[in-house]
Amino acid sequence: MIRLHGIKKIYATGEIEVAALRGVDLEVGAGEFVSIMGPSGSGKSTMMNILGCLDTPSEGEYMLDGVNVARATGNELAVIRNRKIGFVFQGFNLLPRTTALENVELPLLYAGVGGKERKERALEALKAVGLGERVHHKPKELSGGQQQRVAIARALVTKPAIILADEPTGNLDTHSSEDVMAIFQDLHASGNTILIVTHEPDIAEYTRRIVRFRDGEIVGDEQVANPRRALSQEREERGAVS
Repeated sequence: MIRLHGIKKIYATGEIEVAALRGVDLEVGAGEFVSIMGPSGSGKSTMMNILGCLDTPSEGEYMLDGVNVARATGNELAVIRNRKIGFVFQGFNLLPRTTALENVELPLLYAGVGGKERKERALEALKAVGLGERVHHKPKELSGGQQQRVAIARALVTKPAIILADEPTGNLDTHSSEDVMAIFQDLHASGNTILIVTHEPDIAEYTRRIVRFRDGEIVGDEQVANPRRALSQEREERGAVS
C-alpha cells in the first residue's frame, strides 16, 4: 500500500539548509492501523504532509497504492489526494454555513460525482459514524466530537486507499476522544488503512503499530500487542450482551 525509500526533505532558508527528514524508509501494508509519534521538530508533520501528497520529498521514492507519487506535478497530486487519500484534521476544517451532509458531499462534488449519488454516499458515510440523525445540522449545532465525526465521514466518502488523521483528538475532551478512536478502530476492523499523527501516548495505544520519529529519522517501529479498547465500545458490547 505505502512504500517509502530514502525519503529526504530539506528546507532552504537563505544559505541555511534544514533537513526535516533524513532518508526515511517505511512500509505500511493494506489494512494496517498505524500511529506516528515524535516530539516537536521530529519530522512527523513533514512525514504526514508527504504521505498526504501535500508536499513532495527532496529525494527518495514514494509508492502509494502502486503509483510513484514522489515526483508528481501539482495537478497530479491534487487528483491523487482526491481519489486515494481521506484527511482528518485536528481543527475539523468544516464549512461553517453548510450542513453536515453538504460538508461530506464536498469531495464528491470536486470529483464530479452526480447530485443523487453524492447525497446517497454522504448519507451512508454519516450513518457509518453514528450521525444519521444529524445530517442537516450545521457545525455550530454539533459538539466537537460530532464535528470530528463529520470530518471522518468526509474522509470516508470517496472510499480512499488510506485515511490520514493529523492529531484528530487534539481539540477534544477525553470522552469525545474515546468515541473518535472507537470509530477509527471500527474502520480498521472493516479493512481500512489508517495512519494517525499524535503526540499523545494513550491515543497511540488504540492503534496496532507505533512508528516513532526523532530528528528526521525513524527511531522506533513496534507492534502494539494489546491495543487499548475504547470505553464506548466496551459499553456497547456490555449493552449487547445484557
